[in-house]
Amino acid sequence: MVDLASERTDYSGRHLVESEAPADPLTLFGTWLSDAFAARDGGRLVEPTAMVVSTVADGRPSSRTVLLKEADERGFVFFTNYDSRKGAELAGNPSVALLLGWYVLQRQVRVEGVAGLVARAESEAYFATRPRGSQLGAWASAQSSEVASAEALAQSYRDAEERFADRDVPCPPNWGGYRVVADSIEFWQGQPSRMHDRLLYRRAGEGWTLTRLAP
Repeated sequence: MVDLASERTDYSGRHLVESEAPADPLTLFGTWLSDAFAARDGGRLVEPTAMVVSTVADGRPSSRTVLLKEADERGFVFFTNYDSRKGAELAGNPSVALLLGWYVLQRQVRVEGVAGLVARAESEAYFATRPRGSQLGAWASAQSSEVASAEALAQSYRDAEERFADRDVPCPPNWGGYRVVADSIEFWQGQPSRMHDRLLYRRAGEGWTLTRLAP
């Protein structure tokens, strides 16, 4: 067993300071996202768009990783099966937290806000760009439901292949996107001695306020 209690890394990232922070958090997010893709292209980071989505139902939190597919002034978008656990929980409580952890860069971004469905046309347009195998998988998998066996799931995929043989795969009616409209975005940059930089943007009317949090 690894001695977890003694495992530690002292971070040494470039300081994140208020005087250099843009007024709009999406500007800083875009810069950090570009840095994450550069780290991916350099072989240091595997999936720059990986994002943990946390929901709450009956007071119990639940988290899972999805892929960020859009980020702009309108919000942060991901796609999923609406009948999945996350979909059911968002239907009951649209409040959501997102976490993008770019650990090789000693960075995290935390987003809190409210999720809503994207327009159906937008979901269908994105679905049409997915690889055919992923499209078939969306029909084959009743996400989050119990399955009898791995073979039963494989058979469901073969059934989808047969159903849509020689034609385009349409977007399932229970599949599509969520857009998270952020009311707060926190940028975390690792620093030595655990004195990390944490800059928090909070939505204020049409703009944002900026404050520093203690690590």
